[in-house]
Amino acid sequence: MTPIGPGGTVGILGGGQLARMLALEARRMGYRVAIQDPDPHAAGMVLADHRVVGSLGDLAAATELAACSDVITLDTEHVPIEVLEHLSVTRPVRPGGPVLRVIQDRLEQRRFIASLDIAQTAYSSIEHAADLERAISVPAVLKTRRAGYDGKGQVRVSEAVELAAAWDALGRAPAVLESFVDFAKEISVLLARGTDGQIVFYPLAENEHRRHVLHLSRAPARVSPDIQDLARWIGARIATALGHVGMLAVELFLTHDDRLLVNEIAPRTHNSGHYTFGGCVTSQFEQHLRAVCGLPLGDPTLLRPAVMINLLGDLWAAGPPRWDLLLAHPGAQLHLYGKRDPSSGRKMGHVLVLDADADAASAAISESLGRL
Repeated sequence: MTPIGPGGTVGILGGGQLARMLALEARRMGYRVAIQDPDPHAAGMVLADHRVVGSLGDLAAATELAACSDVITLDTEHVPIEVLEHLSVTRPVRPGGPVLRVIQDRLEQRRFIASLDIAQTAYSSIEHAADLERAISVPAVLKTRRAGYDGKGQVRVSEAVELAAAWDALGRAPAVLESFVDFAKEISVLLARGTDGQIVFYPLAENEHRRHVLHLSRAPARVSPDIQDLARWIGARIATALGHVGMLAVELFLTHDDRLLVNEIAPRTHNSGHYTFGGCVTSQFEQHLRAVCGLPLGDPTLLRPAVMINLLGDLWAAGPPRWDLLLAHPGAQLHLYGKRDPSSGRKMGHVLVLDADADAASAAISESLGRL
C-alpha cells in the first residue's frame, strides 16, 4: 500500500474532542483535515479545512467527506456500519466495518473476546423477560447492547428483585448484564497497529472513575512486570484478531488475586491515552494518523511519569474557572476542547502534569481542582 503522506487529507467521522486533537496533530504534520459532524460548532469542526455538516448516518454527507479525503477514520465507534461499507468502496476506511461490527454490539464484543479464550467479566444476554431469571448473579451492571458510553445506557443492580425495573429503565432494549467486579485497579492497555501488522505499546494507564466517567489516569500504572506483559498480550491478540489498524485501547480490571479481566474495547484514540499528548515522544493522536496513513509507527516512550485529570462542566457552575490556580503547578499543561456549553459531567478538557513524583503531582492538581 502506498502511504498517504503530508499534504494528503484525513477525513474524520465525528467532530468531538478526539477529532480536535487528531486535527491538531494532523495539521502540525502537514495534513489537511475534513470532518463530518451534525454540529457545525463541534470541538473538532473549528479546526477542519473541510467541514461537512450532517449526522453520522447521512450517506450524502459521508460521500461529500470521502470526495475530499484520501483516508477516512473516526473519533467515535458509533458510526453506522452501512456508512463505513459505503465509503470503503472508494476510500480506505480505518478502522472499517468488520471491526465496528464487533465493537458496536456489547454482546458481539463479549462473544468475540470469549472466542479468543481471554478472561473477561461474566455476562448474560438479556433479550426477553425470561432471560432475567436465568441471568448471572448480582450485584451486576445492566447495559444496553448499543450506543452506551460514560455511564449512559446502564443501570447498576444490587439485588435480583431490581432487575426487571432496571431493564424497564433502559426501555427493555436488548442488553447485557455484566457481573460487578471487586477490582484492585482499573488499567488500560494502549497500542497502535499499522497496516503492516506492526504493533507498538504505550505504558499501561492506571485509571480512576467517578460516576462512571474517567476522572484520572496515571502512567506508568503501578503493576508488576508480569501483569504488564499479560495486558500487552491481551491487547495484541485482540488487535490482530480484529485486523484493526490505528490506536486501540482495552480497558481491564485487575483483581485482588492478580487476574486481568477485559471490560471493554475501544478501536480509536482513548481518554486514558490523553497523557500521551505532551507526555510521550509520539502522542496517541499522531500515532493513529501514522497508522491509518500507512506510515511507520512512532516512538511511544513516556518522557516522565504523567497524571491526566478530566475537567468536567461542573467546574463552570459558578462561572469561568480560575485557571491561574490550576496552572500554579509548573508542570501543568491545560487542554481545553472549545466546547460552548458546559454541563454537569460533560468533558470540557483535561489537565496533564509531568512530574518525577506522580503521587505528589496528582495530589497537587487535585487540591487545585478542589479550590476551583
